[in-house]
Amino acid sequence: MGDEPIKTAFHDSHAAMGASFEADGGWLWTASFGDGAKEYDAVRNGCGVWDVSPLNKWDFSGSDAGKAAQKINTNDVLGLSPGRVRYGGFVDDDGLLVDDGTVYKLSDDHYWVMTNLSDHTEWFAQTLKGLDVNVDYRALQMPHLGLQGPKSGEVLSKMTDVDFAALKYFQFIPEQVKVGGVDVWLSRTGFGGEKGYELFTSPENAAQLWQSVLDAGATPFGIDAIEICRIEAGLVVTDYDYEGHQRSPYDFSMDRLVAIDKPVDFNGKAKLEEIAKNPPNRFKTLKIDGDILPEYGATVTKDGQEIGVLTSPADSPKFGKIGLAILPTDQANNGKTVDIALEGGGRATGTVADLPIYDTNKERPRA
Repeated sequence: MGDEPIKTAFHDSHAAMGASFEADGGWLWTASFGDGAKEYDAVRNGCGVWDVSPLNKWDFSGSDAGKAAQKINTNDVLGLSPGRVRYGGFVDDDGLLVDDGTVYKLSDDHYWVMTNLSDHTEWFAQTLKGLDVNVDYRALQMPHLGLQGPKSGEVLSKMTDVDFAALKYFQFIPEQVKVGGVDVWLSRTGFGGEKGYELFTSPENAAQLWQSVLDAGATPFGIDAIEICRIEAGLVVTDYDYEGHQRSPYDFSMDRLVAIDKPVDFNGKAKLEEIAKNPPNRFKTLKIDGDILPEYGATVTKDGQEIGVLTSPADSPKFGKIGLAILPTDQANNGKTVDIALEGGGRATGTVADLPIYDTNKERPRA
């Protein structure tokens, strides 16, 4: 990619509405439409819509497409049936996270792999050498919107005649359907801890799809709002919660996403089997006392000794100051207290709480 951040196919429509933007990961993301409280409320209580086009998308095709997707992902990719989606970690030979994301199965020889980062071309080529798989970067050709919130189904029903009621969480329709008068792939997935749908289309259809979603009653929001929502929901983001090749999935309590008990082969499986016996770290929410919100990556200490890291903080409308943190297993029980370094000196007290702190049993996305 070039030095200038890429504008998504929805950028002009958003700019015309007075949106602000933020460069990140080679893309220009929509940050906000000017009313953060309204945007957050739409996601949690109504239906919000955001531009998720910068999510990096890779098309895996060929007779070994499934084996290739499985080789790099810790979850049971080969166990997918067409129209199913699975989330997991993308790992190296040491079982350390390179990225995290989803795998969509369209057919036995066709999968989509979606990652946070875009610089995986060389890693894919090296890791998948010898397999009959063709990997194409498709993010530029597949702009997409996320409908998020308890009323997302109501909004979607105004835009399509497709019977999507039977579409369960982490399922999608492998063939394009009409939504808002344009062709889309419709997926029952999302990011933010609420019921949601994702609409993948083509650049030429972006403006019409955006207007159709607004006409159906969705409230536009940007990454400022989703950042709070994803921290409440305990969701990780590469380069915010971890750097590549440094952490195992167990540092993020992704135990159920590592298919060590399934007859599938993926990078670092043997090493992950050993870690699984006694994970050294756990991922938790911290409730933070005081008036100052710590920074991303703030050091966590106990009795003056460094023990962990606050990966992502947020001022939550529901819970006050909170943050996601990697803690030693013996310090990760709810109710324990730790100290968190503050920029410029001083420290705040953090109390260990559930991960996620919002909808702890993840019932809302499945509603």
